[in-house]
Amino acid sequence: MNKKEYMVAELNKLTKLLELFQLEQIEQNIFRGVSFDLGFRALFGGQVLGQALMAANRTVEPERQAHSMHAYFLRAGDAKAPIVYQVTRTRDGRSFTTRHVRAIQHGQPIFDMSVSYQTHEDGFEHQDEMPTGIPEPETLKSFGEIYAAAEDVPDYVRDQMTRDRPVEVRPVNVIEKINPTPREPLKYVWFRAAGEVPDDPRLHQAVLAYASDFELLGTTMLPHGVSFVQKDIQAASLDHALWIHRPFRVDEWLLYRMSSSNMSNARGLAHGQIFSRDGRLVASVMQEGLVRRLSPDWKRGG
Repeated sequence: MNKKEYMVAELNKLTKLLELFQLEQIEQNIFRGVSFDLGFRALFGGQVLGQALMAANRTVEPERQAHSMHAYFLRAGDAKAPIVYQVTRTRDGRSFTTRHVRAIQHGQPIFDMSVSYQTHEDGFEHQDEMPTGIPEPETLKSFGEIYAAAEDVPDYVRDQMTRDRPVEVRPVNVIEKINPTPREPLKYVWFRAAGEVPDDPRLHQAVLAYASDFELLGTTMLPHGVSFVQKDIQAASLDHALWIHRPFRVDEWLLYRMSSSNMSNARGLAHGQIFSRDGRLVASVMQEGLVRRLSPDWKRGG
């Protein structure tokens, strides 16, 4: 696949992703979404984050924007089945609005999230500075381009890493996933939607929530020289928190700084900061995930 064909395929995937966020309303406060198989062992958590946010959005006044989301992944989702989202209107205050969203498949809750909205207010401001010395995204290759050209890569890894994705990700420091060696738990990627996203801030937030789940948990594995593509490693997101600080466009390049502060009891904690290209800190992320090495006789399950 040449570069033009690759970009057309990515754009088609973006169109499909945006369609996934147009949820069907089946009852008051109840919505249904379809699934998007990215080739992972289970439904991608970022999809559920984005769809759950869009479900909550449908019950909140347009002038209020989401500023924080706190979610738990309860069960592995089925990428081949629809998802029902039940929204509870927890509170409607003068400045803040709170919603609770539960995602259900096959009669079982798979995901639980609280999201808070706020009307815009002017006030004090400060932020962490954007990291310096980071190569520009135009000088870097995407994961798809890197693994399409890589030699001695197992077919299952090449297939997973070169799949057409609705969000283009260009790693700053390319990390070996097949035979990784221990390294500092810090990495950077540039990302953006693979095409133009309509001028709806809530849609941009949903795509950002979707993208915030990429690569984050893998940061916790860096000091241990393992990766999620290795067949004896089980990795799964347990919870995810996202704070949105400032307006942004997800179809413009964003820098994602990821680090990890802890790994213990088979759980890794990852931190993320997302900067616009002009240096504004637009979002912060935290995630804890399960990371364990499987024994040969291990049977998968919660």
